[in-house]
Amino acid sequence: MSEILKKEMFTIPKGMIYLDGNSLGPMPVDVPGRMAQMLSDEWGQMLIKGWNGAGWMDQPARIGDQIGRVIGTPDGSVVLGDTLSIKVYQALASALMMRPDRRVVLSDTGNFPTDLYMAEGLLGMLGQGYTLRTVAPDQVAQSITPDVAAVMLTHVDYRSGRVHDMNAVTQAAHQAGAVMIWDLAHSAGALALDLHGSQAEFAVGCTYKYLNGGPGAPAFIYVRPDLADTVKPALSGWLGHRAPFDFDPRYQPGQGIERMRVGTPPVLQMTTLECAMQAFDGVDMQQLRAVSVALQEQFIAGIEARAPMLTLASPRQSDQRGSQVSFAFDHGYAAMQACIHHGVIGDFRAPNIMRFGFTPLYIDADDVEQAIERIANIMADRLWDQPQFHARQKVT
Repeated sequence: MSEILKKEMFTIPKGMIYLDGNSLGPMPVDVPGRMAQMLSDEWGQMLIKGWNGAGWMDQPARIGDQIGRVIGTPDGSVVLGDTLSIKVYQALASALMMRPDRRVVLSDTGNFPTDLYMAEGLLGMLGQGYTLRTVAPDQVAQSITPDVAAVMLTHVDYRSGRVHDMNAVTQAAHQAGAVMIWDLAHSAGALALDLHGSQAEFAVGCTYKYLNGGPGAPAFIYVRPDLADTVKPALSGWLGHRAPFDFDPRYQPGQGIERMRVGTPPVLQMTTLECAMQAFDGVDMQQLRAVSVALQEQFIAGIEARAPMLTLASPRQSDQRGSQVSFAFDHGYAAMQACIHHGVIGDFRAPNIMRFGFTPLYIDADDVEQAIERIANIMADRLWDQPQFHARQKVT
């Protein structure tokens, strides 16, 4: 475990057991110093010269390559910028243009709502008989009919942690002539992925969860390299132009993955993310995954033995589960607020799911054992059943 555990690289308050990296990763200890340097030496002293002199304009591709090494893609196939919702829209619109004779987008009922919202908005704008079809997660492969233009799925279910078989679903999509889009928000930095080997056309993901880029960190988009020079970017932003500083009034897409850039890169957030990605230097993702599974198994066994009123809501088989464990409890919101009060940080997802994320970069077996003990005490003594823990906040 010593080759994976890098607890000293992260800022976690004393006494806190942070099991919420699947929602927001902790701040790497080097971030404040790097940000101070960037603000003082780059923005402060270089001002606009920083776009060239400090390499700001190249950040989206440079960090894209760092992320590509974590998700299993070649250099030059991932680019950063904008939000995950924008990247979902961009990938889906581009996919639909690749199959102009088809009118159905297929997803599943466990997909993250914003992905479905973006699809509904796009398809509603297009009209022309376009529809979004959702089926149960285990029904996806057999539901890819000849009218499906694109299959759009989140790889790991945000509630339960259930994970799709990427290769099998992608193969089924291709056999039916559909384009494959994966949302890796709950996968990137947590699972050992071979995205390029899957042959999926597109993938998107956020960087503030397991990649620890900070709140609001930019999203990424992957395009399979053989398509990168021909795919239509749909959102034809200035920085996706082949020569943005020629100020050509006509849009001409950039080369390769560069055409998937849209707006001005958020340099402050990208600087934070680039610093955070150093935690993955030298990390074997297969080994990280193995440690994650071991921590999850320890947690499941301990909670089921000592807090039997909580019901496992994640798949029991580890190969069907991402890097989180979810338990169902009728008073799950209050129970999670009590956990947070007692220093075990997870989160709640309606209607009754308590989520706990396992990130071996900064969580070890001792942390898990302490978490089990605290949660068991909270549940056995009904410490959650206090008015302050039932009061709903905006973010759960």
